[in-house]
Amino acid sequence: MPNTPSSPLVAPFIGERYASGETLSDLLAPPYDVISAGRRRTLSRRSAHNIVHLILPEGNEDRYENAARLLAKWRDERILQRDERESVYVVQQEIRSASGPSRKRTGVIGAVAVEPFSRGGVKPHEKTHAEPKADRLALLRTTKAMFESLLLLARDENDQLRQQLNDVVSHDPTVSAELDDIGIGMWHVTGSQAEEIADAAGAASLYIADGHHRYETALAYRRENPSADRTLGLVVPLRDPGLTILPTHRLIYGEAADVDGVIGACRERFHVHELPNDTNYADHLVELRDRGTACIVVQPGANAVSLLLKAGAKLGDLPFANEPAVASLGVARIDEMVVKRLLATSGQDAHLGYSADPDHVIDEVVNGAAAVGVMLNATSVEQVLAVSDAGAVMPQKATYFTPKVPSGLVTLGFES
Repeated sequence: MPNTPSSPLVAPFIGERYASGETLSDLLAPPYDVISAGRRRTLSRRSAHNIVHLILPEGNEDRYENAARLLAKWRDERILQRDERESVYVVQQEIRSASGPSRKRTGVIGAVAVEPFSRGGVKPHEKTHAEPKADRLALLRTTKAMFESLLLLARDENDQLRQQLNDVVSHDPTVSAELDDIGIGMWHVTGSQAEEIADAAGAASLYIADGHHRYETALAYRRENPSADRTLGLVVPLRDPGLTILPTHRLIYGEAADVDGVIGACRERFHVHELPNDTNYADHLVELRDRGTACIVVQPGANAVSLLLKAGAKLGDLPFANEPAVASLGVARIDEMVVKRLLATSGQDAHLGYSADPDHVIDEVVNGAAAVGVMLNATSVEQVLAVSDAGAVMPQKATYFTPKVPSGLVTLGFES
């Protein structure tokens, strides 16, 4: 039944899960948009039932129909089975570290209302693009199922949701798995406890961290199929100790950039320092973080340089100057004053790449694959929420929330 303004923002639902005797670790995958062609091959070889066969189906004109046929086959063979009761699914992901304590992020997968952003129940922070939405909509039309969960943030002002999730994970998980060296536990919760957790998760507005294209795809599908008024969302409390955003560094591919010329032009607004060869760039950026907007420009055949925005630098000419939430973002400032200038000097065919891995950025530049790299500090969670509350949008690839929500833990199906 279509949700109304009085319907809950998050609700329990009848989920569909792997019932196979296979190891769950062999069946999960990262979100579709971070899976390379090589990674897809690896995942598909891991199991004939890996979820990648559904979220990135093979074929040319018929790939979406192939996914629908495969889904029907898995249901017939009871590879996937529906749970008997409406449920929520508590998920804890653990990033283990050899050098220190592990980090755990805990959230709950529920059925999240699909409604226009103008209602304010679900808030975005970035623009979307037509091509990936068309791809996801074609898959949704043919399969009539959601295989992947958005990542959503809840302010959880009274800490109610976090306490409820902590109570759940104090017991043994229903299922366990591992993906990309990240431990995963999932707890299947039903009855009044599921209702209480869903109520706490949807007590106030939710903020999209990952999954803007998928949410807008759900909006488009609901216009065609009004009964499809829910989508999957993993809701994480804002004060969860494992909630982490990594910086997304910039890589410029093209001809040799005029780094000296761009840096020279930046000196009016930035303090510029050449860095010794043994500098740990990531650590140096952290040192600069409390002093203001900063970046490191990594160039082939020369020492990297750090740029630190001068106190009182005039920024009124930037295109977002009248949007305070955006104007305060280091990534927006660096993109406009540094990255775009470097890109403009790198030839007609120059284009941007992105990476959250600082070592990858350095390797791409040193090995000559990229013309230049620009390393950044991370955007804070509060900055993301401020942009959303202001109804503004962040630059592309301004955040990298980690860990990614695994695909295949639970599916939400719609009636034909």
